[in-house]
Amino acid sequence: MIWILYAVLALLALILLLLAVAVIRTLLMPQKVAAYEPQPDPRAQGYAQKLADMIRCETVSSPDDPQVEKFLAFHKVLENLFPLVHERLEKTEIDGNLLFCWKGEKHDKPIVLMSHQDVVPAEGEWLHEPFSGDIADGKVWGRGTADTKASVMAFFQACEELLAAGYTPKQDVYLASSCTEEVGGPGATKIVNELRRRGVKPFLVCDEGGAIIRDPIGGVKGNYAMMGVFEKGKADVKFTARSSGGHASAPPRKSPIARLAAFAHSVEKKSPFQKKILPEVAAMLEALAPYATFPMKLLFGNLWLFGPVLKAAMPLVSAQAGAMLQTTCAFTMQKGSDACNVLPQEANLWANLRFIPHQGMEESLRLIKERAAEYGLETEVLHAGDFTPPVDIKGEAWQQAEAAVKKTFPGLPVSPYVMTGATDCAFWQEICPNCVRFAPVVYGPEQMKGMHGLNENIPVDCLPGAVDFYKNLIDLSK
Repeated sequence: MIWILYAVLALLALILLLLAVAVIRTLLMPQKVAAYEPQPDPRAQGYAQKLADMIRCETVSSPDDPQVEKFLAFHKVLENLFPLVHERLEKTEIDGNLLFCWKGEKHDKPIVLMSHQDVVPAEGEWLHEPFSGDIADGKVWGRGTADTKASVMAFFQACEELLAAGYTPKQDVYLASSCTEEVGGPGATKIVNELRRRGVKPFLVCDEGGAIIRDPIGGVKGNYAMMGVFEKGKADVKFTARSSGGHASAPPRKSPIARLAAFAHSVEKKSPFQKKILPEVAAMLEALAPYATFPMKLLFGNLWLFGPVLKAAMPLVSAQAGAMLQTTCAFTMQKGSDACNVLPQEANLWANLRFIPHQGMEESLRLIKERAAEYGLETEVLHAGDFTPPVDIKGEAWQQAEAAVKKTFPGLPVSPYVMTGATDCAFWQEICPNCVRFAPVVYGPEQMKGMHGLNENIPVDCLPGAVDFYKNLIDLSK
């Protein structure tokens, strides 16, 4: 059996050789530092005050009541804050949704700057009242500061300053802002339909999604421009277990709630969905590798060898990192009988699924239905939409957005980023293949926690950079 020994030794030698190659490649990779930090700027306080005025106008959206009047009131605030935009640009209001057109020298590659007006409800005890717009501790406080009125303020202000300077853009510029983004409503679709009616096909759309993220992943420190390349699809699904009911004193085996619980446990313990490092995720890891600590640099910079390791490890790094690799299923609501001593004739469990491109909507829904059927459950898809096509990260539109980042924020690394959430940008894919998800503001852990949570805020010192980014993005049009 000497040949088995030789085979094992040969395999060990090959493994050591591959590890040596990976280590040498990593040692030869230049170590980089994410050097960008927002600097004091005399404009910051003025921008903060404008944002504060916008925050004080409450714009919580509701899926059941459009409440157009509150958004019309917000439009009055915008008109007072940005008079030149309202005087010189063509304004279209559609049921509270806004569209402005700034005619350029050319019209073949129009760009769209967008972010939504509406915000989610503000509940709980806040350090500063959620619609106070307080400016304190170097931050603007309130619901909507980070998500996403800072961006709305920044692109309106950018256009206001360019207009004041007598600037004419090379290409048409559109400013768009829906009032139904937070409830998945029809606002963005109405704006898109209006542009379709006009025959407008944007060359580039820049919406929320990514941002300047501090410490984006374990082992990578500093600020990074994480630019979203696509959105995962999503669905709301209802699972139902039925029985003849009965008294709780004589419980049967495999009762409805027990079957639902076993099903949920099986999905969380052994997901029916495959993990895969997509090209966009690989590009992100490779972009971040030079800035990482040596162990992470070794992994990120040698995906040819450590890809399988990362597929297993990324979910352990963070839920966000793990969600970039596969379709996810989050169980969110449940319902049984109305009394403690009554077995339900029907019990329900709801879940939210997010679809990854390598297992899109159709395949993912089939897999979850098959798993549910193993537990005798019925599956009802309440709402579903597939993932969006990715932006070409080597294309001209992406390069324009990347160039604007580099011009505005010296020392800020740029990385592709997979959006695990949902934005209005998905509706724009129908008329624009180049939808870049990037808000040019700084989100540290505090800002990430505050979005849709307590004490939402945005640092005052990042606002001048946001304004300058939109100016540069407009000016870099060809």
